[in-house]
Amino acid sequence: MTTATPTVGAGVQATGGITRAARVRKRLNSRTATLVSIVIALLWTVPTFGLFISSIRPEDQIKTTGWWTFFSDPQFTLENYREVLFGTSSSSGQLASYFINSLAITIPSVLFPTAFAALAAYALAWINFKGRDWLYIAIFALQIVPLQMALVPLLKFFSTGVTVGGVQVLPAWDLVDEQKFAQVWFAHTCFALPFAVFLLHNFIAQLPGDLMEAARVDGATHPKIFRTIVLPLITPALAAFGIFQFLWVWNDLLVALIFAGGRSETAPLTVRLAEMAGTRGNEWQRLTAGAFVSIVVPLIVFLSLQRYFVRGLLAGSVKG
Repeated sequence: MTTATPTVGAGVQATGGITRAARVRKRLNSRTATLVSIVIALLWTVPTFGLFISSIRPEDQIKTTGWWTFFSDPQFTLENYREVLFGTSSSSGQLASYFINSLAITIPSVLFPTAFAALAAYALAWINFKGRDWLYIAIFALQIVPLQMALVPLLKFFSTGVTVGGVQVLPAWDLVDEQKFAQVWFAHTCFALPFAVFLLHNFIAQLPGDLMEAARVDGATHPKIFRTIVLPLITPALAAFGIFQFLWVWNDLLVALIFAGGRSETAPLTVRLAEMAGTRGNEWQRLTAGAFVSIVVPLIVFLSLQRYFVRGLLAGSVKG
């Protein structure tokens, strides 16, 4: 009785067949992923395109027909943009001043939590002190607290101030009469710190320990290590968080309305956009133009920092 043994040629053919099947499967998966990406991009872009078309159509056309009818009866005007940016005799738009307010609120509200979180994340990752792990757990748990639950305590904090041992550490602020941005900066910084510390800690903790030890052997202190080694390496992570925080603060209405108020001196763009809908919610022509103006800056920020954003999302996913 003889036993048939596979020949080398058969093994090569089998291996070649598996390799070809793997290549075909990989190609199909790649095509499927590309097709899905195109579909998602279209679903995401079409509403924005429709918003832009609506913003340049006359008021009567917007209120009576859909934006897709623009291609069969093309009528366009820039009156909507002129009205929301500079206002008219019948309605005050003046979106330009609120646009500046949004920049004044958003830029510090991004820089403050980014700077504080980077310092805190480095300390929690590379400085040994008592209670470090419990402090990190507490910061992580703060992400669960809903933002709305902190609004009343923060309002009381601002209105009454802080007194320690009979000494007034922080004076009380008049949220109605005083026109300041400090309150909304403080609020956005507090709400952003837990997530920022958690995100940056994950990046900083994955930095090579040998690199830190070599720096200490050369006599580098913690401030120098953080400034010359850590910051350049976590730039993608800082950019990724900065984009998230910028989009959050720029599109925020609740925090800005409560702490910045509704006055034109401090109110951001979102507050004015909410007012543009009119008392009956029928001023669509102004709302579409104002909404499209408001997305220009976030779009510029995202496109300019896109490469850092992608690197920040991918950093730490593989080692080696």
